[in-house]
Amino acid sequence: MTRDERITVAALVAAIGAPLAAAAALIPVQSQIGNTNVALVLVAVVVAVATLGRRFAAAVAALSAAAWFDFFHTQPHYSFTINAHDDLVTACVLLVVGLLVGELAVRGRRHRAAAADGSTDIARIHAVAELAASGEQADFVIMAVASELTQILALRDCRYEAYSPVDKPSARLERNGEVTLGQFRWGVDTMGLPTKQVELLVEGRGHHLGRFILTPTPGQPIPFDKRLVAIALADQVGAALATPQSV
Repeated sequence: MTRDERITVAALVAAIGAPLAAAAALIPVQSQIGNTNVALVLVAVVVAVATLGRRFAAAVAALSAAAWFDFFHTQPHYSFTINAHDDLVTACVLLVVGLLVGELAVRGRRHRAAAADGSTDIARIHAVAELAASGEQADFVIMAVASELTQILALRDCRYEAYSPVDKPSARLERNGEVTLGQFRWGVDTMGLPTKQVELLVEGRGHHLGRFILTPTPGQPIPFDKRLVAIALADQVGAALATPQSV
């Protein structure tokens, strides 16, 4: 089981169990704090589950919180029936607020993760650019870029070779970030890179200097921004190869 799968399972377990545990724990103090405050505590539990970043789990947590609020804290107790109008309104508000706040928490966490990921990508490009600018041997820059491409594009393998206009894979990662398979555009955002090998050209001074042969992980979607980072890294190799010291 991957780390992402473990987080998903943990989020679903928490979405079901955490509202139940919180609602049950509040039974002794319900008469002192009132149902409104009980509902607020359960909303906080939903937010805590949502911070795990799984939208489905946040929704399940909101539904679970509303259900257990009904079960433990409305008349008749220990029943999923609500007799009092105020309790019905509170339960409905709990559900709606839980869903909304959970969604906001998930989006906020994902935005923060995307920002951190973008900073990491910029750091990758900067590090390789420094290698090229400092006059490192082109072979060393190529190895560094191949390693970065493997991570960014979730590849099984990545190698560099001299450019050949004849012997080339049928799929190519174009400079605009699109992936073509023959004459067709490939939906890499949802289906991942096509075929067993994808070509990423290395260009310098208006010429094809070489290419990276990418061996993709089947079915692994590659976001557009990741593809642009890959192209920028390949350009650093082109710059290193085009300098007089590297030839």
